[in-house]
Amino acid sequence: MAQLGGGFWRVGHGREIELGSTAVIMAIVNVTPDSFSDGGRYDSVDKAVAHALDAVQAGAGIVDIGGESTRPDAESVDALEEQARVLPVIEALRGRTEALISIDTYRAETACLAVAAGAHIVNDVFGLQKEPEIADIAAKTGAGLCVMHTGRDRDKLDDVIADQLLFLERSLEIAGRAGVARDRIVLDPGFGFAKDTRENLELMARADELQRLGFPILAGTSRKRFVGAVTGREAAERDAGTAATSVLLRLKGAAIFRVHDVAINRDALAVTDAMLKARDVFERKGTS
Repeated sequence: MAQLGGGFWRVGHGREIELGSTAVIMAIVNVTPDSFSDGGRYDSVDKAVAHALDAVQAGAGIVDIGGESTRPDAESVDALEEQARVLPVIEALRGRTEALISIDTYRAETACLAVAAGAHIVNDVFGLQKEPEIADIAAKTGAGLCVMHTGRDRDKLDDVIADQLLFLERSLEIAGRAGVARDRIVLDPGFGFAKDTRENLELMARADELQRLGFPILAGTSRKRFVGAVTGREAAERDAGTAATSVLLRLKGAAIFRVHDVAINRDALAVTDAMLKARDVFERKGTS
């Protein structure tokens, strides 16, 4: 089992969140009509805000607001439509919760406006390699930055970890050149993004190898297609399978878990964290 790193993720507006002995849950709030498992459920400001506050009550420390579906073959929306969906939600949440607010976007303009509206974190599913200006925005505002790996629109290496390192090191170079501080960055291996079932399972099995990069890891497996391939479940029925992946990735050292169903993952991760704490106490006794 991987060792869990400590420390703080420093994010925008003078905030930070501890990453260490307790797993952090990032709740997914899709303000979209077409996301793969909950499209249309939270496609108004009131519904999205209520869902986000429910997620915080259930145990989420971060709420991730997205205005464009990233499922395969989803129709793209323009920046103005994306902003019309997400900015009112961020503005409404800013004064109603102490949870951190994340904007799920690959557009620099949306990221800039979202941080100004109150978002603490920018979550870029193209890892700064579609619009590198996002790194400049994070550096200028002090926003936290989630850098995700993707296999979309590029040729991949055969080895899943070698491809992770190739892509993420390039993203980290972009962040470094822009002046983003290391303690503002977390990495996401991008489960499901142009990865088949075998690749996703191998990536889970080897996720601890990503710790060589020296950054906290965010795991986003929730309701993904590979969970359905293993369990035989449709998207809305994959929360138990997702919780299993959360436990396994926590044992591999992941610190943050981006999920649809907060409660089931919170409980699964609470048991995992309790076991890890007991293991650490036992190991300390054994060496004393």
